[in-house]
Amino acid sequence: MPWSPLAALSWALVLRLLALLWPPGLGEACSCAPAHPQQHICHSALVIRAKISSEKVVPASEDPADIQKLIQYEIKQIKMFKGFEKVKDIQYIYTPFDSSLCGVKLETNSQKQYLLTGQVLSDGKVFIHLCNYIEPWEDLSLVQRESLNHYYHQNCGCQITTCYAVPCTISAPNECLWTDWLLERKLYGYQAQYYVCMKHVDGTCSWYRGHLHLRKEYADIIQP
Repeated sequence: MPWSPLAALSWALVLRLLALLWPPGLGEACSCAPAHPQQHICHSALVIRAKISSEKVVPASEDPADIQKLIQYEIKQIKMFKGFEKVKDIQYIYTPFDSSLCGVKLETNSQKQYLLTGQVLSDGKVFIHLCNYIEPWEDLSLVQRESLNHYYHQNCGCQITTCYAVPCTISAPNECLWTDWLLERKLYGYQAQYYVCMKHVDGTCSWYRGHLHLRKEYADIIQP
């Protein structure tokens, strides 16, 4: 089959996106598929807003033969958006010490607050890594902050598909196309910051743009 210019362009865009997503200094063991913030919230067991008080390196397990280490972050939980049924007040979160295993570096002893998404392990530990959605709270848009309370959770039945290059189309009525990379050449662009993929009563899904008070006003549906 001949190699078309469009196919070459598509692969070039995908490779460039992967390069941008690849954090500096990581080995081949750490790679993450791109996901819209709504997908992160829906797929995470835990979503909290917190400040980081301190950190220390601890063993990954009680097995003396296990040489892996974890970073234990002591946190001050400000608000929990998801995970009430699994944990209550969280004192510590854990991440791999080795950056090649997607360990996360957070600022400690500062006024910076984070939105943290992660998983709760079988032993009750809260675990985060680079493939989770972890953002400084001040970098979130008003629509994103508002959506954390209700709109992301209420629309987890919608599917969001990343569009890397044209042509890209939806394959199901409950699907929304995420086009930030295609239109802006960055992952978390305007669509990630200001749009929610919302479900209609007939089961179909479309993008809606929040305008400050998302619960009171919606902009027109946008179809990339």
